[in-house]
Amino acid sequence: MTDTFATAPSLGDIEEIARTAFASLPEEFQALTTDIVFRVDDFPDPGTEREMGLQSPFDLMGLYSGVPLGEKETAMQTGPDIIFLYRRPLLDYWCETEEDLAHLVRHVLIHEIGHHFGLSDEDMEKIEAAADV
Repeated sequence: MTDTFATAPSLGDIEEIARTAFASLPEEFQALTTDIVFRVDDFPDPGTEREMGLQSPFDLMGLYSGVPLGEKETAMQTGPDIIFLYRRPLLDYWCETEEDLAHLVRHVLIHEIGHHFGLSDEDMEKIEAAADV
C-alpha cells in the first residue's frame, strides 16, 4: 500500500493495511492463523501497560494475547487468540523513521504472529538478523 495520507491514518486505515499485509502472506502461514482475531486500538489498555512494565504507551506497537500453538493442548485457553496493533505508537514510529507504513505494519503483524507460533523476541531477532545477511 503506497497511499499518501493528508491526515493521520485512522484505526480503519491501519486495519486495512494489516488485512492487506496478512493476505500477502503465504497460504501455509495463513492456515495456521485462522482463529486469530486482529484488533487495532490507539494504545494498549492501562492493565497491559502495567503488566508489560511500559514507561510509555508509545513503547508498544503490537501484542499477541493468547496461547501459542505448541502449548494449545496443555494450556487452558480462556478466550480467543488476539493480535493487537496499536495505531498511535505505529504512527509515532512511522513519523520518526519515515519507514513505509505498510512495511512497518506488516513487520509488526508478522512479529506478533511469530509469538502465536511460540517464538520469543530473541528467536525472531535471530531470524531477522539471518535474513538481513
